[in-house]
Amino acid sequence: MAALAAARQGAAVTLVERNQKLGRKLYITGKGRCNVTNDCTVPELLQCIPQNSRFLTSALTRFPPEQVKAFFESCGVALKTERGNRVFPCSDKSADIIDALLLALRRAGVRLLQDRVIRLRLGNETLLGAEGEHNFYPCKAVILATGGVSYPLTGSTGDGYALAASAGHTVIPPRGSLVPLVAEQDFCARMQGLSLRNVAIQVKNSKKKTVYAEQGELLFTHFGLSGPLILSASAHMRNFQTDRYTVVMDLKPALTEEKLEKRLLRDFEENANRNFRHVLEGLVPRLMVPVLAELSGIPEDLKANSITKVQRRRLLELLKGLRVDIRGPRPVEEAIVTAGGIRVSEVDPRTMASKRMPGLFLAGELLDVDAYTGGFNLQIAWSTGHAAGEGAAAWALGLENEHLEAF
Repeated sequence: MAALAAARQGAAVTLVERNQKLGRKLYITGKGRCNVTNDCTVPELLQCIPQNSRFLTSALTRFPPEQVKAFFESCGVALKTERGNRVFPCSDKSADIIDALLLALRRAGVRLLQDRVIRLRLGNETLLGAEGEHNFYPCKAVILATGGVSYPLTGSTGDGYALAASAGHTVIPPRGSLVPLVAEQDFCARMQGLSLRNVAIQVKNSKKKTVYAEQGELLFTHFGLSGPLILSASAHMRNFQTDRYTVVMDLKPALTEEKLEKRLLRDFEENANRNFRHVLEGLVPRLMVPVLAELSGIPEDLKANSITKVQRRRLLELLKGLRVDIRGPRPVEEAIVTAGGIRVSEVDPRTMASKRMPGLFLAGELLDVDAYTGGFNLQIAWSTGHAAGEGAAAWALGLENEHLEAF
């Protein structure tokens, strides 16, 4: 997007890509479907960006979701809007988004080269160009859009942090956001592979304050918890170094405590002579039965008619509030998005220009910004890329004053 925006302003643009193919990370977004943006207003979008949203206001306002949609539709990609205003290509293929961008690059005359930039060539506080493993690329402006450190097999290995740091930038240590969670208890591992499609959770911090509450799908794993609901929750758990978090699950969100208690009474009465284990299998998935039996203290082979009121109450509390204490997030390499990155106070929010090195521009996940799931992170990529492209072109063409006056 940065290359396109710069080329459309009349600049001669070379896009240097370390992978053999462009858009490798885009292939896996949205489970291969590419959640290209979110069909919302800019104020709504800003509410979904917990880190440095104010910095992004200018870029998002100038290239908002409606313009991103219009851009891809003008490239021949039909789009659709699904639950949560998530926008996908009608084909459900991320390859269509990548193909559209490739075609647009060719039509704009962008030169594509495969190389890995290893350093910026600097001369007396002047940017002279970028040095790759194979060639030196002299230029008047450089845009760094190298991503963070999540999913390193796609090429996101943090190259941009070192390049920006060499030009005087501060790097906030990268960490995972939208990332699976490691549980303290071992019972999650005993339910490994179990997916709950309709569960409600609350995430509470050490002060018992609820920092996130939502309903959806989660997955038990050998290390703890994952799935869409947990990934979204993780973006709200931002202080693992100083705080402790607990995920409280309501396994029966459609039933109030009163209705669930009546259900339990009815099930126990109708199965009075059956073992507790068999009755519980009618309430929860089989993998969960031994865990709930152990946590409730009710022997699996106890007859239903022998279960006391106190035991029944303990089971009800588990069904409506199964607690999982969180040790921390999984490694940043497993995160969907990288939080942390280049300090945004060192970047011009209008043009994405470096305040440390004239001629250097920065965009996307490389910056210390991140958002919740739903297409918001890709929208940040498109908007900051667009701003950086226009800003870099104006700088290279000597039009930066005219460009800034347009704001």
